[in-house]
Amino acid sequence: MIKTKIYDAENKLNETEKSEVINFLYDHLDQYGDAKNHIKKAVDYSVQDIESDGGFTLIAKENNEIQCAVVINRTGMGGYIPENILVYIATHKNQRGKGVGKKVMQEALNHADGDVALHVEANNPARFLYQKLGFTNPYLEMRLKK
Repeated sequence: MIKTKIYDAENKLNETEKSEVINFLYDHLDQYGDAKNHIKKAVDYSVQDIESDGGFTLIAKENNEIQCAVVINRTGMGGYIPENILVYIATHKNQRGKGVGKKVMQEALNHADGDVALHVEANNPARFLYQKLGFTNPYLEMRLKK
């Protein structure tokens, strides 16, 4: 049975748990992932281990092994930008297609206070899950890299 746990500013990850989450995300985000130091920064932000608006990290475990992880950061810009941004979600390769990611994502969305934005690459199959959960694509994101 998969059990979830939410970590935030009041319920922090210890260093072992944090390392486990970072390694899990790094291993299971596949080509859509980031460097471990960037993942760590997002997790630290979510639990306010660095100066931030906070957020939360949600972990789903079965038999003491992470099956899915979600990192949501608060933007601090509610009203003109969504209050939260989904930074990472990854499902264990052996759990994909079984509804685990959808269930955990729904729990994360229910826990988030306010609207949630996310960025997803057009070729990422997770895009279909996000659409099923009600996410829309009303904007074209443009970036200037300096």
